[in-house]
Amino acid sequence: MTDTAKPRKEWPLWEIFVRSQNGLNHRHVGSLHATDAEMAINNARDVYTRRKEGVSLWVVESKHITASSPSAKGPLFDPADDKTYRHPTFYDIPDEAGHM
Repeated sequence: MTDTAKPRKEWPLWEIFVRSQNGLNHRHVGSLHATDAEMAINNARDVYTRRKEGVSLWVVESKHITASSPSAKGPLFDPADDKTYRHPTFYDIPDEAGHM
């Protein structure tokens, strides 16, 4: 880069979620750069649903996502171990009830 060249500003990163035709949940499929949400939707449509795999798109600017750290797994998830009522494994389900 020369002294007269200005640094290029990078477009924001967007996380892309697609709901497939046969599914109920949106699934993270990847990321892309776009100037705004409308551009992110259009680019996501072109990149991630070329074969009509989706019926709905969500785009979220990456800077708005907060994630837990894998190193915090123990302190974050261990408290659930002492709540047995959250896991209905202590009673039998009658056969007549069908698949649950």
